[in-house]
Amino acid sequence: MKRVGYILIGLLIVMKCYGQVIMSYNVENLFHPAHDTLKQDYEYTPDGIKYWNNYRYYNKLHQIAKVIANINDNRYLTIIGLQEIENEQCLIDLCRRMPHYPYKYLHYESRDERGIDVAMLYDSVKVKIIHSEPLSIQLDSMDYTRDILYACAQVEKDTLHILVCHLPSQLGGAKESEWKREKAKAIIQHQVNAIITNNEKAKIIVMGDFNSAPKEDITHLYNQMLHWNKIGRGTHKYKGQWTCLDQFYVSESLLDVKTRIYNASFLLERDKRYLDYQPKRTYKGYRYNRDGYSDHLPILLYINE
Repeated sequence: MKRVGYILIGLLIVMKCYGQVIMSYNVENLFHPAHDTLKQDYEYTPDGIKYWNNYRYYNKLHQIAKVIANINDNRYLTIIGLQEIENEQCLIDLCRRMPHYPYKYLHYESRDERGIDVAMLYDSVKVKIIHSEPLSIQLDSMDYTRDILYACAQVEKDTLHILVCHLPSQLGGAKESEWKREKAKAIIQHQVNAIITNNEKAKIIVMGDFNSAPKEDITHLYNQMLHWNKIGRGTHKYKGQWTCLDQFYVSESLLDVKTRIYNASFLLERDKRYLDYQPKRTYKGYRYNRDGYSDHLPILLYINE
């Protein structure tokens, strides 16, 4: 009954009139099957332990395209922030699976050792990219994590500053790895400060997988996912616990927005161990699920006209 109520909340939001709809989605290891000699991507190759071949790759693209098509009732999304994309070819192939949608993409290769990056799709009819660049995050002298993608975009009459992020994971322990996420947030803060210094009323959206629960910890920005986490609804489930790892931060000039966690039934499956539901992922350990999508649920930000 609670899950039905949760879906109804999302439907009520969609029924209102919003000008721009923005999505963030960690698609969970979208790797191209060809081995890149500069990356540690062996696991996701035909000879790797997960037997990642062309069939599985193209099926994964089909599943992601299905989410994008369904999430806004077949209407174009304005901007889509993606995490865990290996390379540009993945974006080319994804766009080819949506030939009737006017999406173009932004992507920069990062120094992440596994080769997973962030990227951005955008409606090329509504959106004009003014400037974009990668913001590099160096954890120590030999260790880099995925870049933050920054884009300044003209969206109809508005100028939006977009940052797409995928902060370092909790590998090794949440407390032990927190310094890595703090270092990444310092890069975000520096960019936000520079934008606000130039225009205190700038419209800023920071989105992505923050690999921790929502916090109010970036000056000038407001986390829009706090309330979802407080009521026990999240985008990722670990040992029976839902957490909103995927988040939107917005600047003060964008506070008249709504958020939604897209939890359509086709993205979920029964959690036999911890009860309730969980995201229907592509792999459970090393067991392939052709009907899977990701271990994360997508999130949406609705901006008033």
